[in-house]
Amino acid sequence: MVVNDTSCNKVSDTKICPSCKSHNIIENGFTSNRKQQYFCKSCKKRCIDFYTNNAYYPWMNTKIIQFTKEGLGIRNTARILQITTTTLLKRIFTIAMKITVPPIPMGKSYEVDEMRTLIKKKDKLIWIVYALERETKKIVSFNKGARTNKTLNVVLKTLKLAEPKTIFTDGLKHYKYLIAKKLHSVKKFGTNHIERHNLSMRTNLKRLNRRSICFSRSYLILHCILKIYFWG
Repeated sequence: MVVNDTSCNKVSDTKICPSCKSHNIIENGFTSNRKQQYFCKSCKKRCIDFYTNNAYYPWMNTKIIQFTKEGLGIRNTARILQITTTTLLKRIFTIAMKITVPPIPMGKSYEVDEMRTLIKKKDKLIWIVYALERETKKIVSFNKGARTNKTLNVVLKTLKLAEPKTIFTDGLKHYKYLIAKKLHSVKKFGTNHIERHNLSMRTNLKRLNRRSICFSRSYLILHCILKIYFWG
């Protein structure tokens, strides 16, 4: 902060809003730890010049999303961004809750597959079931849990609402009870797109790697990480 010699009022060192880069800012009281706060008349957001905690910088969420998609673990990300793991976990949860699930395109063909991973400890398995739209290669729905009809049906019910043309699977016996015969297709190379996506996920997300010491300790964090990876 600097002091203006003519008015003796504190003014911003940068005089720039960190959100919209506007110069149209005014003083707006103090924070709880007595730092001068500013209000931007352009974007209607409040800010201060210098944050004590790194997690409050405007670019922090973007970095967290980027590092998550590049496969960095919780401790790796926290160490690089110089924030605590507790703060990072809270921020990941906040980011994931703000992500809206994109609408599913109607009348398309989809591929459904399951991926096995570990949760909480190395002898406890969990399955990630998700659906991919064949034309755009976009993920449209996912669920996690045991490899049961209940877990699979959460994803399949979402697809049925989109009036699918065809649903391709790998022939797991559960699907013949959950998908109408006229919609279900099991054929060679029918799930090649989603199988390739499985490989990309295992490459990009350290917690999904095979024969790795890294795995998810929480169902909630796993859900948030997948949501950020698919739609963040």
